[in-house]
Amino acid sequence: MGETKRRSRIESGDRANPWPQWEVFVRRDRSRPMRHVGSVAAKERAGAHEQASRLFGREAVDVWLCPAADVDRYSTRELGSDSGGETPPSSRDRTASTDDSSVEPTVESAGERS
Repeated sequence: MGETKRRSRIESGDRANPWPQWEVFVRRDRSRPMRHVGSVAAKERAGAHEQASRLFGREAVDVWLCPAADVDRYSTRELGSDSGGETPPSSRDRTASTDDSSVEPTVESAGERS
């Protein structure tokens, strides 16, 4: 068995968005597990559900939301550190935000995986 790596908690801060962040998980098929697909920003749960469904849940049988503030993140490397060219998972997460639920949300990406 390999050496166990030590993980440190990553502070998320306000994630550069004034609105609460919501982590989005979807299940595409009843026989598949839930999968984290990204995050959305919304003032309230209903707005977050609407955005998540529009962005990530078109063909999903289940969409789960979790307030990002309630998620503890742990990693073996520091956020923003260069670890052999791999983009940290938090940078691959897509974040959507909008200031009005009637406006189509925009999707921002901090980095793309090659």
